[in-house]
Amino acid sequence: MSQTAAEERHATWLELFFDLVIVAAVAQLAHLLHAEPDGRRLLIFAVLYYAMWSVWTGFTLYANVAATQTRLVTMLAAMFGIAVMAASVPQLAEHDRPQPFIIAYVACRMLAIASWKRENEVMTEWPGVHQALGLIPWIASLGFGTPARYWLWALGIVFDVGFSLLASRSPERLLAAERRDYERDQRRWTTRLVRRFAPWHEADPAPQAAAADRPHLGERLGLFVIIVLGEAVAQLVNSAAGVAHWSYEIWALGLIGFGLLVALWWLTLQYGSAAVPLSGALSRALRLTMPAHYLTTAAIVAIAAGLGGLAGESEHAGASIRWVLCGGAAMYYLVAGPIGFSGAARRWTLGWALPAAAGAVLLGAFGGHLAAWVLVGGLLMLALWQVGYRRLARIPVEAA
Repeated sequence: MSQTAAEERHATWLELFFDLVIVAAVAQLAHLLHAEPDGRRLLIFAVLYYAMWSVWTGFTLYANVAATQTRLVTMLAAMFGIAVMAASVPQLAEHDRPQPFIIAYVACRMLAIASWKRENEVMTEWPGVHQALGLIPWIASLGFGTPARYWLWALGIVFDVGFSLLASRSPERLLAAERRDYERDQRRWTTRLVRRFAPWHEADPAPQAAAADRPHLGERLGLFVIIVLGEAVAQLVNSAAGVAHWSYEIWALGLIGFGLLVALWWLTLQYGSAAVPLSGALSRALRLTMPAHYLTTAAIVAIAAGLGGLAGESEHAGASIRWVLCGGAAMYYLVAGPIGFSGAARRWTLGWALPAAAGAVLLGAFGGHLAAWVLVGGLLMLALWQVGYRRLARIPVEAA
């Protein structure tokens, strides 16, 4: 075994235990879209899913950089915070009581920021994990009702993602700003007092740029995908288990639905974190990888909810469930488009990704007369069209 292989990191038991709470969180969020969702529920799902995903991302990147220095109590506290967020989703959606969710979210994000501050490392590729600008609208929303509260949450997400996308384009400038803040802190009278009367106290090192462990991070992002695919399988199984008599339509829907999930697994984890062959997202900057991961996994959760809603249907799908399923599939296929277009696989975008997204939209718009299993079969055909990219385009496996 080579030295490089011997030193390769894998997810620790702590990280795997931390991921368990995401299973519960994804299940709660999928439930929002399970039964005839409206525009309000779709908005709540997108915002709350981002909140949970951003907390998971912050601590996953922290553990990725800290490695063996990862603090056990910090990770367990964040795990409990995500559990509170997950448990409070029904209170927020059904009874308009968002306070527990907001408080838990802000507390988790502040804990992540403190963890990065303690490490004195700057994640220049995705700096939103250690800044609090996006939390201000969330805190302010405690004083507002709907729909203003929802607009404030969306504004917080815009601040979060916008800061990360803009600041990561100039990592040297971002690191220089952090070092200026560090030098200013070193000149404060409290710091000088500590140095004088507690000389044994070790001074914090100057901020350094954090280098993500790419293979380890790829494994962690892939495990998150496995979690959301697992929820999709659970939705399909649980809904089918509630049907007293299994007609041939239920058998067909179960088989085709499972085939769709297998195709999504293949596309996401064999072609890359954004389902783009030849240009795996982890070879790119995190400012592209992280938004693609959020959109891809959110789309899979929507597909999971749609399959769960259809599993008990033997006839036509309702309009809401049909659009959740097809809209999720269109989003999944569409995310691959811009990423492929920016790389070497431009023909993937024009010949496979964008046509598949358009096909999913057409199924959503004109598939009301189709049986549930036929509708899912159409989405499976679109997924298999992408799976067959290498063979149809005559791309050798070694190029992937």
